[in-house]
Amino acid sequence: MEFGYYPGCALHGSSNDYEQSVRACFDKLGVKLSELEDWICCGATAAHSINQKLATALPARNLAIAEKSGCANLLAPCPMCSMELIKARQAIQADEAVREEMSEIVELPVTGATEIVNLIQVFQAIGLDAIKSKVTDSLDRFKPACYYGCLLTRPPKTLRFDDCEHPSSMETILRELGAEPVEWNYKTECCGAGMTLCDPGTVVDLAHKIIANAKKHGANVIVTACPMCQMNLDMRQADVVKKFAESLDMPICYLSDMVGLALGLTPEELGINRHYVALRV
Repeated sequence: MEFGYYPGCALHGSSNDYEQSVRACFDKLGVKLSELEDWICCGATAAHSINQKLATALPARNLAIAEKSGCANLLAPCPMCSMELIKARQAIQADEAVREEMSEIVELPVTGATEIVNLIQVFQAIGLDAIKSKVTDSLDRFKPACYYGCLLTRPPKTLRFDDCEHPSSMETILRELGAEPVEWNYKTECCGAGMTLCDPGTVVDLAHKIIANAKKHGANVIVTACPMCQMNLDMRQADVVKKFAESLDMPICYLSDMVGLALGLTPEELGINRHYVALRV
């Protein structure tokens, strides 16, 4: 099985532990990732609020590169990247004038033929039976709170993935691998996203609300598929403890981390050892 691969800025930068995890996990599953050559930033998070044409043209160039390479399915592990690519694809597919304009701007023909998929969808495409056939270590010691954040399921008319308020796709995967996902209140609440730079106090408040609720409902790890969510909940946890004088000690892992552990990969191979809050495996 092979997918095109768009890492985006985060996975080649501040969240390269996510790329390490994704690549290690898919290597173990025999999935080949073919990174787009000469990809550029998708425009998140600022382009759409400054220049709508630019916000479409930036992801459109990546779509054009994918089409040129014959890529049918393109994995964008960052939900913000995948959303921007999906929005551009839908705009290009819906309007011939937009297709022509974007093709002229990016200097490549672009039709929106390449489908964009997220991390969860790749695991679904591989199939639970195929994944379970390679499992060497049950996840029965974990009670994960699956955290989707804002952008994996919303806006629902654009993404059309899972239930926008009560998603369950991550729980399904983890339950099949032996984990016992918890029911909790904040699986689709915002972590503050990019406000971590301009208003860290808001992010600390949101992180406290999310992590404390997961712990209250019995979770011993929060599992996400978003680099921004992981970074905010993991990196800001020390600030949460200082502000609220509350011991949380909640590991924040990627879905690929958990699947990788079930496949017998070590925390070092997955990059889990690079997280701020240690996962006790």
